[in-house]
Amino acid sequence: MNRGQINELFRRFEEACYLHAGVECWSARELQAMLGYARWENFKVAMERARKSCEASGHRTQDHFRDLTKMVALGSGSERAVEDVALTRYACYLIAQNGDPTKPEIAFAQTYFAVQTRKQELIEKRMLDVARVSAREKLTRSEKKLSGILFERGVDERGFAVIRSKGDQALFGGFTTGDMKRKLVVPESRPLADFLPTLTIKAKDFATELTGHNVVDKDLHGEAPITKEHVDNNVAVRKMLAERGVKPEELPPAEDMKKVQRRLEGEEKKVVPAGKKNVKKHKT
Repeated sequence: MNRGQINELFRRFEEACYLHAGVECWSARELQAMLGYARWENFKVAMERARKSCEASGHRTQDHFRDLTKMVALGSGSERAVEDVALTRYACYLIAQNGDPTKPEIAFAQTYFAVQTRKQELIEKRMLDVARVSAREKLTRSEKKLSGILFERGVDERGFAVIRSKGDQALFGGFTTGDMKRKLVVPESRPLADFLPTLTIKAKDFATELTGHNVVDKDLHGEAPITKEHVDNNVAVRKMLAERGVKPEELPPAEDMKKVQRRLEGEEKKVVPAGKKNVKKHKT
């Protein structure tokens, strides 16, 4: 396949893409022609194999294969309804994988959708990383704010550490901070939160925000009443999670936050053009 053929196929696949219910899709009728299937019945067989592959991979087929009806023009000027399927990028990839790679159209589609699907996965992964880093930074700010509030109310640094530890024990169903570090294999010198999943980080942050608000609202002073307040808030957050089937102490550890931050910083550096680095302004 020469460059001209590749460019033409790329153009056709890009132009065939459309939004269905806000999701990037391709019409099965159009994809049939682009992949060189002469008969709709034969293409339906390929789609059925792809549906089974989708289900076997743990995805909901209805999320990637949306059955619908479209109107097509007849030679007489009238229209008739024909069945069609809105296919996501992943669905198209599975269909291409079930095709004959000796056909240029199939070989191109296998590569096109594989690369694009991988790009989408990378984008989704990066967005999840950014969300987790943002949640961790938010927790740090909330804890610093709470520490300042407590200092004004007679709680020193040691007392704050005790209060925070009691909150962890309430959130994790009796497991202490040290217990959770051992359970998740967290280095002793590192904060537990650096290895928690985003959901747990946000749960800790919510409980911390509640404590900060209620300490001021209830005008609490001293370590004992503030500890009780923080424990009560973590118990409440834990109860809410439990009602949704989540036990924080049973969630698996997440990637080391420092590694995630370094990866994001490295990606950001790649975005900056080489010619834009360390540019000095000249006086006029």
